[in-house]
Amino acid sequence: GLGHGGRTARFPAIGRLSGDWGGGGFLSEEALWWAARAEDGRGEPTELARALPAHFGLTTMYELIEAVHLGRLEPSHRYTLTPVLFAVAAGGDEVARAIVDRQAEEVVTMATVALTRLDLLAEETPVILGGGVLAARHPQLDDRVRELLAERAPKAAPRVVTAPPVLGAALLGLDHTGAPPAAYARLRAHYDGAEGAATQRARTGVTETDGDELGTGSPS
Repeated sequence: GLGHGGRTARFPAIGRLSGDWGGGGFLSEEALWWAARAEDGRGEPTELARALPAHFGLTTMYELIEAVHLGRLEPSHRYTLTPVLFAVAAGGDEVARAIVDRQAEEVVTMATVALTRLDLLAEETPVILGGGVLAARHPQLDDRVRELLAERAPKAAPRVVTAPPVLGAALLGLDHTGAPPAAYARLRAHYDGAEGAATQRARTGVTETDGDELGTGSPS
């Protein structure tokens, strides 16, 4: 987060080691954990136990676990399960919905802590939400993030950004070179198409491997 006078609030965001929870790959692993325990009786029943193996043409979690363990399924393919989790949650499954709600909780906790550290909680401030999971605009996650922000940081203005970070770098480069307006238009047109494709990939899980990003900034 960026505050007045250049003050910043940062989180390492390197996984559980730095206190983080969530993101595309993490959510896939969490869904697998709950599905495995549902099938063997150690956990609550959930449709995930059927839907996750079915995504790979398998019938049980045991078959899926075996396929991963024995190398018959590429480990990275597990990360295509995030959209399956959201689909099961949208169908009303309590376990899946709880995972999605936990992701919303983590996003909003990070935002409110950053705003508090920057003394921006009482000011109208943009909260920038990015990363594959948030950019996919899954209704349950999107709605819950906005509900929690409204409760805890009512002056925050959430905005979902789907453009890749390289676009910002390219725009800064054009600023420094004094490029004409046409150059900006061409650059934005190129990434407008890329944004749509990226959002579709995030929804279908083709490349859903990244975590989520969050930024806050002072209005001035």
